[in-house]
Parts: sequence; C-alpha cells; structure tokens
Amino acid sequence: MKRALIIGGAGFVGQYLADYLQKDCGYEVCSTKMKNEELPDTDYEVKDMNLLVKEEVEAVVEQVDPDVIFHLAAQSSVAVSWSNPQLTVDVNIKGTIQLLDVLKERQFKGGVLLIGSGEEYGRILPEEVPIVEDTVLRPGNIYAATKSCQNMIAGIYAKAYGLHLVMVRAFNHVGPKQSPQFVVSDFCKQVAEVEMGLREPVIHVGNLKAKRDFTDVRDVVAAYECLVRLGESGETYNVGSGIAYTIEDILNQIIALSGREIRVEVEKERLRPIDVPLIVADVTKIKERTGWEQKISLEQTLRDTLAYWRENLAE
Repeated sequence: MKRALIIGGAGFVGQYLADYLQKDCGYEVCSTKMKNEELPDTDYEVKDMNLLVKEEVEAVVEQVDPDVIFHLAAQSSVAVSWSNPQLTVDVNIKGTIQLLDVLKERQFKGGVLLIGSGEEYGRILPEEVPIVEDTVLRPGNIYAATKSCQNMIAGIYAKAYGLHLVMVRAFNHVGPKQSPQFVVSDFCKQVAEVEMGLREPVIHVGNLKAKRDFTDVRDVVAAYECLVRLGESGETYNVGSGIAYTIEDILNQIIALSGREIRVEVEKERLRPIDVPLIVADVTKIKERTGWEQKISLEQTLRDTLAYWRENLAE
C-alpha cells in the first residue's frame, strides 16, 4: 500500500485530504500537526511535528518513509499576514526550506506537492484574465509574497537536486468546516446565527466588489492527489474553477438560501490594506496533464457550508 505524509494536516484542507487519500484512493496516511493543535478522532496516524525544528522533520520522514508528501503547513490567512508578517515568513519560507533540505539529504525519490496560492499573481491586468501559470507575479500582500518565494525556491531545488517537486497555485477553496476567518464560511456562519436568533438580521462585510475563483475543497483535494502522481517536476499548476464570482454575488446566494430579510453593512476593519479586484484561474494545464475536472457546483458548496453552520451552532 502506498504511504502518504501530509505535513500540516490539522487544517481545513488537510483533514479533507487525509480522508480522501485513505477512503477514495487507498493510501496509508500519516498526518502531522503542531503540539498545540487538535484533530478530531481519526482512523489514520497523526504525529506532532514542528516544521521549523529540523530534528522533528527528519524523524517523521524517516519513521513514515512515505511514497508521496503533501506540504500543506502554512500561515494561510491574508489578514494575519498583515498583522504578523514575521510568523508568515517563518512558516511559509523557512519551514519549506527546512523540509526541502531534509528531503535533499535523504535523496527522497517520491512525489512532493507544495501548496501555493492564486494570491501570488497579485494585481492582474485585464488582458491577463483568465490567469495562466506563467503570468508575471505581482503579489499584493505579505502572504502572497511568501508563497511566491516558496514556489521559486521549490523550482530551484527541483532542478538543482533532482527532487520531484510539483507546485500548486490554489485559488479560493471553500466548504463545510472552514474557519470563519474566510469569507464564505464567515457569511454562512452569520446567516445561520441570524436564523437561530443569535444576532440581529445584519451581515457585517468587507469589500464586496472583489471577484474571486471559488472551488469546493473536496474537488481541490482530488486535484492534489492527481498532481502528486501525474504532475511534472518543477512545474506549477493552477487549481480552481475557472469562474469568477463577486463576493457580493456569493453573499446574495447565501442569503437567498436562507430566505430571510437580512441587511448588509460594510465594516472598515474588514477591509484589507490592498485588495486585488479580480482573480480567476485558467485551469487548462492541470486538466491536460491529469484529466482532473471540477465536480461540485458553487451552489452545492454554499448549501453544504450553510448546513454545517446550522448544525454546528445548534449543538
């Protein structure tokens, strides 16, 4: 049986990925987390590991002896990257180098997938939409800058040391269980609270005019598994839906699912210092290389996420 190591598996995507690899793809899975992180009861192996401590990384890689590695560990909130840039640099850049050095020293021959972000492209010109992978990177926030750096470093390691490294630029992924730090989950949580009488019928929002590419997390993890097997070493692949929606449209769909009369109010503290107006992926490259296709509609994702918050808040 193939063994998969998920680094940073306590987060939103990591838990979905572990379940998908084990139940749908037949992998034996080991997932890492920080000591202060918690995972619900799992039927796969979980190890504590600090990505910034080389001895811990070495021990996990040696003990698990994986065939494939998914590097998900990251400080992934744009808002947190503005408030704590040092943490973002430490985890996203220094942590990645730590992992790659361990793999280089072990002459690791398996596939490694490193997760980046559509945020790396930054402020896109109208003629650059939809965004292809060789578009010039103009990161507009600290998080995006660190992910751009991670991507470039991985490309160098792939060529210099013969590691099989495949890079992803994942666009907005959403779904049930996502933290309300992120916009879709935040809106669904607020709407569910209104439905249950836990707040006034008012939704507090930031910039509603930005257009983003949203993909269900369950489709995203399927793309990751395809890429770790079939992706070309040293290459970067967009993962997204190829469709852009305004944040306002997302909010309107969620409110419509509720059927309630809800007022919308913009809060200044929810506005980012710099916000990119349009981000949408060209996903031709991943489709041609792996045959991956998006299967879950945005409407279904919103329904499932709203249902999750209704159930969660009722407990």
